[in-house]
Amino acid sequence: MKNTSLCYIERGGQYLMLHRVKKENDENRDKWIGVGGKFEEGESPEDCVLREVKEETGLTLTHWRYCGIVTFVMGPWTEYMHLFTADKFTGDMIECNEGDLLWVPKDEIYNLRLWEGDKIFFRLLDENLKYFTLKLRYEGEKLVEKIITRY
Repeated sequence: MKNTSLCYIERGGQYLMLHRVKKENDENRDKWIGVGGKFEEGESPEDCVLREVKEETGLTLTHWRYCGIVTFVMGPWTEYMHLFTADKFTGDMIECNEGDLLWVPKDEIYNLRLWEGDKIFFRLLDENLKYFTLKLRYEGEKLVEKIITRY
């Protein structure tokens, strides 16, 4: 089981997306995702997302929101992903060693190569809920179960 944080940074009707093309043996290879990664020892979800965004983009978040938790299940493996959005930041973008960063208009996000479950939490983000939980069970890359709880 692992804990991760993921952030979708917003700017002028766009999300900053990461096209995962640089790491070998990457479970997200060739997919477009937000910015984030695994917790380090002693980190909270907020500590993790702030560190990961800084490491991967060079940006420092100054206003963010905790949106919910997504539970991924693939066979015996489980991941708890803490999902954030951010709309204010400082700094200059750097090159990411995990993939290519690109500002993508929100209405074009669904045209990208995404995990099927990511499309679900993009729709939940569009609902502007206070909080949500989402459980996604995959068999390989096929989504076989989804359970959504809205708050």
